[in-house]
Amino acid sequence: MDYIMMQFQALPNLVKFSVYTLIFVLVYQFFTKWIERRLNKKKFFPVHTKFVIRVWRVFFFIIYIVFVVVFAKIGDLSTLGVSAAFLGMLLGWSLQAPVTGVAAWLLVISLHPFKIGDRVIIAGTIGDVRNIGPMYITLEQVGGTVGGEEQSGRAILIPTAVLFGQVITNYRLDFKYRAEEMEDQNIEEGYILDEVPVRITFETNWDKASEILINCALEITSDAISNTGKKPFIRSEFLDWGVLIRLRYYVKASQRQKVSSDIVEKVFKKFATVKDVQFAYPHSEVIYRANIRE
Repeated sequence: MDYIMMQFQALPNLVKFSVYTLIFVLVYQFFTKWIERRLNKKKFFPVHTKFVIRVWRVFFFIIYIVFVVVFAKIGDLSTLGVSAAFLGMLLGWSLQAPVTGVAAWLLVISLHPFKIGDRVIIAGTIGDVRNIGPMYITLEQVGGTVGGEEQSGRAILIPTAVLFGQVITNYRLDFKYRAEEMEDQNIEEGYILDEVPVRITFETNWDKASEILINCALEITSDAISNTGKKPFIRSEFLDWGVLIRLRYYVKASQRQKVSSDIVEKVFKKFATVKDVQFAYPHSEVIYRANIRE
């Protein structure tokens, strides 16, 4: 082996350069095909596959340029490792945010913690995912300058580089995290638990009030019930001036605001037709009693 290396070192620089270039080409072709196979196996979108290949091509081209410069000035590869390490440190410092962003993008499109169409909270911003790009996540803002959770039509660009340092809330819980529960129930993705709080007086007929609430939710959320198999239910607690009933039901995240509004409207109209069911509100009552003399 030492003899072969000595004979190789004795060759003209042009021949050695040609051999090194041939090795670079073979390595590039091998890893390019390997990356493509891995991405296709992961079922990446074609546009994402092209971007990854493009990044790999640029990275490999930079390495080859470093090799050419070092070989042209020195004539061997003894200092290639030091030069590559210095260049890597320089690029890592100057391109820290873009490199982190690309790494986060690869993580998202590989593991799918969220996907296009999901409603998420990233960096305190609520929105529906519209695009997952290498540099930015595009959200259609929900809420914003208006109350509630309805789409505002504004686009919010979240740099992918911030994903590693943020807690991300996804309104959709993936099947794989609830596999045991899903075995016995035909639950569709995208449904979340929501509630409408209703305050009633102590004098209210409890049975009538709870019946009205459940029936209103059953009527409004019939589609969610058929897809999830879960019916509305109530939870309650005492207040100083009445009873708080929490009407809970499952609803698609994108329809949360509309469904809750429809339920409130229907409950309000139903309560108005029943005499012994009343809404409670903070107020004071003053009772005057006449002085009774013996």
